[in-house]
Amino acid sequence: PSARIREGDCAVLKRDEVFKAVSVLRRRKIIFEKQWFYLDNAIGHIYGTTFEVTSGGNLQPKQEVEETTTETKEAGTDNRNIVDDGKSQKLTHDDIKALKDKGIKGQEIVQQLIENSTTFRDKTEFAQDKYIKKKKKKYEAVITIVKPSTRILSTMYYAREPGKINHLRYDTLAQMLTLGNIHAGNKMIVMETCAGLVLGAVMERMGGYGSIIQMYPGGGPVRAATSCFGFPKPFFDNLHEFPLSKVQSLLSGTFTTETLPADPEENALVEEESNGLSEEKQTSLQEAEEEPATEAPMEINPTEEQDTMDINAADIEFKGNMEKENKENVREKQMKQWERRKKLKEAAALLREKNADGLIVASKFHPTPLLLSLLEFVAPSRPFVVYCQYKEPLLECYTKLRERGGVINLKLSETWLRNYQVLPDRSHPKLTMSGGGGYLLSGITVILEKDKSDSSSSEALKMEEPSSKRCKLQDLPC
Repeated sequence: PSARIREGDCAVLKRDEVFKAVSVLRRRKIIFEKQWFYLDNAIGHIYGTTFEVTSGGNLQPKQEVEETTTETKEAGTDNRNIVDDGKSQKLTHDDIKALKDKGIKGQEIVQQLIENSTTFRDKTEFAQDKYIKKKKKKYEAVITIVKPSTRILSTMYYAREPGKINHLRYDTLAQMLTLGNIHAGNKMIVMETCAGLVLGAVMERMGGYGSIIQMYPGGGPVRAATSCFGFPKPFFDNLHEFPLSKVQSLLSGTFTTETLPADPEENALVEEESNGLSEEKQTSLQEAEEEPATEAPMEINPTEEQDTMDINAADIEFKGNMEKENKENVREKQMKQWERRKKLKEAAALLREKNADGLIVASKFHPTPLLLSLLEFVAPSRPFVVYCQYKEPLLECYTKLRERGGVINLKLSETWLRNYQVLPDRSHPKLTMSGGGGYLLSGITVILEKDKSDSSSSEALKMEEPSSKRCKLQDLPC
């Protein structure tokens, strides 16, 4: 049942190598690759089904059609005599539009374009295939609906909005998940500003088992990409968030007194203010209602008096409802504040244990201060991974960690990716390649002995180097 498309699901639309994440809702117009359609007919079908867009924006499962064999095709030896002057196609735009209006399918339009092309037979076999592929893309409205996954969503974001994920390439994300040793039952700390993509990848790998603490800058965590995964509700039960601004106070032990003032006092103040306001409103309303009532008999006739009385009664009801709504809003805000504080306390308690199984950092901020503070919450002999789009901040981070100690197996790496087109007799690297996928700094934490000063270790290193050099000098002949 989970493999079928259901209403309310998060799905990904695919056309060739283009992806788009959408939520499956009835009678909702979707625009994708210059096509508009509704997803109503897709509900109930299996993920991975290919649909064809018919008239009225309806989707219909595409029927498998056997392609014509290459034996029947006539092909030229080369393309040297073909001139692209725009006169080779007999069908005009109006003719193609007329065919579309008649309801003729894209496949038949492509066939007619081939038949009406004067240069098609002179083209080489490869050029003919390329021409057919190009025309199919333009006239055949075919869409595949697939289930979202880390691979698909990371590919989608990297192609469409790389800036939102700090140009984190999909192969680099895969390396992060591997180097971070992410598996079910872990207790992970994730600090990312990649629209929630890295968080979603970690959640998918953990499968709802274990706990995740998301560190976030600003007012709240961003989880736009996380929502595209369509995780079930239990996945979010063990997902906690903690603000970066409170990390130093948590480490210094002043977190509870500084950030969590007495809740009941605050709520009491809010209630007093709201009650006071409502009382003032009530008295002013009563005065406003009494004045016209006393003046009415002298100036107004009985029918008009009745109307004013009705209006006043309606005003009282309306204002009473407004007061109720205000009180409800205040209560809702109080409840939200309580819940937020409760979650904050839970996240702080988890961090205070300082036994996290791993740390993943992928943010737009400088990694050095982030990493040095967050490593305090990681247990010894646990991996950490830091992503940065540029090499220089990670080099600085590397040297700082070497000076500080408490880490081993430090590695600064860059993954290299090349896409290949694999087709009969024409396999080659694709012309458009990614320039770079960013850099990763990974390592493993060890117990940092604070009793021994760092200077002693650095002095030992200094002593070792000159001694070896002196030996070499002595060995030299006079």
